[in-house]
Amino acid sequence: MGFDFLGFNFRKYHGKLLIKPSKTSIAAVKGKIRAIIKAGGSLPQDALIRRLNPIIRGWGSYYRHVVSKQVFSDIDHAIWRMTWNWAKRRHPQKGQRWIKDRYFAHRDGRDWVFTDGSDTLFQMASIPIRRHVKIRGQANPYDPDWAAYFRRRYVRQGKPTPYLAHWLST
Repeated sequence: MGFDFLGFNFRKYHGKLLIKPSKTSIAAVKGKIRAIIKAGGSLPQDALIRRLNPIIRGWGSYYRHVVSKQVFSDIDHAIWRMTWNWAKRRHPQKGQRWIKDRYFAHRDGRDWVFTDGSDTLFQMASIPIRRHVKIRGQANPYDPDWAAYFRRRYVRQGKPTPYLAHWLST
């Protein structure tokens, strides 16, 4: 079956271990976002976006190392539904086309982007999934023989070369 630990669900599917965000953590982040949107019924759009973005970004960053691309997409869709209902509640006498034109825009090849022109709601699905790669067992960052290995590792991860590895290689 599997088990939950620290917000992750560990389970074997056809003999392969997959780690995903747990259902309780998904429900918790959706509930938190829903509470902010409901409490911000009279907030301007930019203030609402500024309150939501850190939560969306932080939750996505925590789960970006596991199997979570579909979960990110599902949460983005739930957030879209919440923001659409928020906009409809603010203007009950206006039509759907007017509401879409007022609160949503077409940006970077995507339609229905919740934006006020300057601030844009962050899309969790835009977070790249990056798997954790273990360091070789014998590798030592203080040994000059391993400096090339660590330099390649940092370049592959898109990180700047740390001072120590740079110093050992010269």
